[in-house]
Amino acid sequence: MPISLKPLAQQRLVITGATSGIGLAIAEAAVEAGARVLLAARNADALAEIKQRLDSRQLADKVVTLAVDVADPDYAERLVAEARTRFGGFDTWINDAAAATFGTLAETPIEDHRRVFEVGYWGTVTGSLAALAHLRAKSPNSGLNGGPNGSGAIINIGSVLSNRAMIQQGPYSAMKQAVKGFTDALRTEIMEAELPISVTLIKPAAMHTPYPDHARNRMDTPAKLPPVVYDPRLVARAVLFAAETPRRELTVGGFGAGAALGDMLFPGLLDKALALFGTRVQQTDRETPPETEDNLYEARSDGNIENDEPQYVRRQSLWLEAQLRPLAAVGIAGAGLGLLVAGLAAARHRAPDRAARRARYFARYRK
Repeated sequence: MPISLKPLAQQRLVITGATSGIGLAIAEAAVEAGARVLLAARNADALAEIKQRLDSRQLADKVVTLAVDVADPDYAERLVAEARTRFGGFDTWINDAAAATFGTLAETPIEDHRRVFEVGYWGTVTGSLAALAHLRAKSPNSGLNGGPNGSGAIINIGSVLSNRAMIQQGPYSAMKQAVKGFTDALRTEIMEAELPISVTLIKPAAMHTPYPDHARNRMDTPAKLPPVVYDPRLVARAVLFAAETPRRELTVGGFGAGAALGDMLFPGLLDKALALFGTRVQQTDRETPPETEDNLYEARSDGNIENDEPQYVRRQSLWLEAQLRPLAAVGIAGAGLGLLVAGLAAARHRAPDRAARRARYFARYRK
């Protein structure tokens, strides 16, 4: 069955992990685009502050919040019920909530490994299946009306680490690879059932978010994300595009995509590079603000899209733009190739003239 998603201005979105970083960037961009949003996170105070900030833009009827921990077994049922009560349902469900650690696998307690998976993997699984049940009920055969043809979208935030693990971030890397496996399986099952539901995996590279502040850090120094670091609003752009346009995957940040490709083409080479330099590039002298430090088990100070690490931040991603507009990218690449071919042909045409001039010069010199 064809998937036809609503324009953002007509959509109702559920966003988990909405009080900082990528989740907050998605929330702000979605509301500015005219969507109604249900924002979910653990930090009730941060949710209230974000709602007040968005309401001040005369968007009061568009923002609803619910304080939940996605590791709780019933969190998704509560979100679905709230979305039905406040908006009559939802069209797009975005799983962004995650937890992370820095440190070696051996020195990370098993309970911390489990917590990373409870939030990032099981939270995504529970949310996705609840979203599927709701969107399935809106299909044409149910007699309910959703988007055109009952269409809807499930968008999961993976990572470039879904394809390539990072030293000192082992549990998080493993969790994001599990998210990718689950998302791929969910997509194919939905296709088999011929449901008009789009399932997209978004894979950001390193983003300039409060992630290093919020992660539990067992390294000897404060943590930072390795370069190249990108603006989290680029991920929001990719997510909102996928909410309107069915896509299988979108990678945000060409540097991360290149690393994953290099690992596929030259297995083991990146292992050696990370063993030599991987820990060093994730360390900094900047101390984490105490009020934001370590939210693995408890909510901490929130409300920022970016962190305060003085790093160069890329505000554009040509790789993302090429994925969003593949025909334009092919056209630009084709034009560039045409110019290259024309230049080579002109150079070849001029080569005999240069050879003749050289011969005349040396003939005069010999005289």
